[in-house]
Amino acid sequence: MPVPERRALPVSTIAIYSLKGGVGKTTLAVNLAWSAAIQSSRRTLLWDLDPQAASSFLLTLNADVPKHHGLAQSIFAKDVAPETLIEKTAIPRLDLLGADSSLRGLDLLFHEMDKKKRLQKLLAGLRKDYDRILLDCPPGLTETTEQVMRAADLIVVPVIPSPLSERAQADVIAHLGGRTDIMPVHSMVDGRRKLHADALARHPDWPVIPTASQIEQVTARRAPIGSFAPRSTGAAAFGRLWQAIERRLAA
Repeated sequence: MPVPERRALPVSTIAIYSLKGGVGKTTLAVNLAWSAAIQSSRRTLLWDLDPQAASSFLLTLNADVPKHHGLAQSIFAKDVAPETLIEKTAIPRLDLLGADSSLRGLDLLFHEMDKKKRLQKLLAGLRKDYDRILLDCPPGLTETTEQVMRAADLIVVPVIPSPLSERAQADVIAHLGGRTDIMPVHSMVDGRRKLHADALARHPDWPVIPTASQIEQVTARRAPIGSFAPRSTGAAAFGRLWQAIERRLAA
């Protein structure tokens, strides 16, 4: 049951980021945005920075692409104000700033502009309208990644329980060098697999999102799991993760 609406100061920006693709990043972003808007009654913006635009596809109303398709990069070039591209979603208190393929050139644009805090300045202009801003980030260590790391208050990193994923997580921590708070999350966990069980034992304090058929339905239904399976283990896991994030932000 949603808690009474409340405001948190200062506004917090949470980036969902991974060095690797295919680790459940977008599923995390969409479900955490739902938790922020519904479970915590936060005025929430999900800003999709990934040119694959998966979050945008999942949350766009009555269309396969956002109505402002092709303009996502123009925000960073100062050609379009970000507020003009924000769309309402079917979820109360959750808005979307969508992605599209134009973001494929964003790293080059950042390099040419030589504006290290461009994303940070854009977020500052959006903070008056939102309590929580979530960023669905592209994978890899890029110019866009550098912008995100300067702008985010917390970076949530999904990690599949395997040595290679843990190695990638260590690379991210080393690259950040303590500049930003990081919360690793075990994602797509199958407790029956020894490799996964061993990884969980090594990091018992990391939040866990299990592998579950209902979580896989998020992409088929184009809806967060809490909206169609609120009593499921998957919905409970995302709820616990969001509560952990809120506690981390409040600390």
